Amino acid sequence: MPLHAELHRHLGGAIVPRIFWRFLHRQRHPLAEVYPEYEQFEAFITRPRGSLTEFLELHTLVEHVQRVEAIPYFVSKLVRGAYVFEGILYLELRHTPYYRTDPEASDADRIVQMREIVEVIAESSRLASYPILLKQILCMHSRLPVHVNRAIVDLAASCPETVCGIDLGGPDVLYAGQLSDLVGLFQYARSLGLKTTCHLFETINGFYPELLPYLDRIGHGIQIPLHMPELLPAIAERQQCLEVCPTSYLKTNTLSDLSPLRTVFERCEAEGVDIAICTDNPGLHNVRLPFEYETLLTQDVIDFSILARCQNAAFKHAFAWPHPEPPDSLLYHLADFRVNDLAHGSEPIARGQAR
Repeated sequence: MPLHAELHRHLGGAIVPRIFWRFLHRQRHPLAEVYPEYEQFEAFITRPRGSLTEFLELHTLVEHVQRVEAIPYFVSKLVRGAYVFEGILYLELRHTPYYRTDPEASDADRIVQMREIVEVIAESSRLASYPILLKQILCMHSRLPVHVNRAIVDLAASCPETVCGIDLGGPDVLYAGQLSDLVGLFQYARSLGLKTTCHLFETINGFYPELLPYLDRIGHGIQIPLHMPELLPAIAERQQCLEVCPTSYLKTNTLSDLSPLRTVFERCEAEGVDIAICTDNPGLHNVRLPFEYETLLTQDVIDFSILARCQNAAFKHAFAWPHPEPPDSLLYHLADFRVNDLAHGSEPIARGQAR
């Protein structure tokens, strides 16, 4: 039974390497000639990179393949895997629609084409056999000009049935030169009623506290408890949640091991700041959400009580979860009902048997 919520997953990083490799070969893509054997391709895709900026080059590679005609294939496989192998019931899938439009088209035409990208993703995610509640977060990008990022915000606001929020991604080293524009874009998004998150305080290059007041959640944010814990009380007061993606920090050379995350969880716990555990790029990392849980547990970064709080926080801070409680509350009610029956001497009821 799917029970998990995933709040930080990129379309460009969500496809497992084998599915991506098979697609390249079936389409006779030039990359298929470069990597005729799967093992070579997997090693290339999943190896750690030297920095976040270098890692993001992989997103560029995938975006060139994930054009509108290929999106149904990738999204349907993504939804199936998330439901069957990860137990995900609620998924916020983020992407920059501009980068999946026709690169040969004019700037104005590409902005128009972004709507089709959003619509195709929404339609492709509706699979009767795998009933995930999937909503999109549209990502502004630090490499895009202001007018394109503003068009992304406008598109998000015009699609309330399929889009639940706005994000900012791309190399964080580029934020500094456009900080006032970025603040204005987040203010504009909030004025339209959009929820907001941002890749922020992920690396040592991402220290931009000026953006924090305009966010509902913080994408990553691990450098705050590690290097600027004095910001945590205000984050708690604003009821902001950190989206922590453990494997990402190893793949981008942000952390050499996961032990610093123990400090992240401890300091956030002490200040009342919620954390949702996420995957970020499970395909490029060759991991799944339960693996992230297990890794943190087996390396003594967290315990089971913290894990439960983080899993509940994911539903609490989800931008479009439509219920007041997480789905496992249904199991608690069923379990309590059964325990009460047994406590009063009632016989267990066989499946399908009437009371």
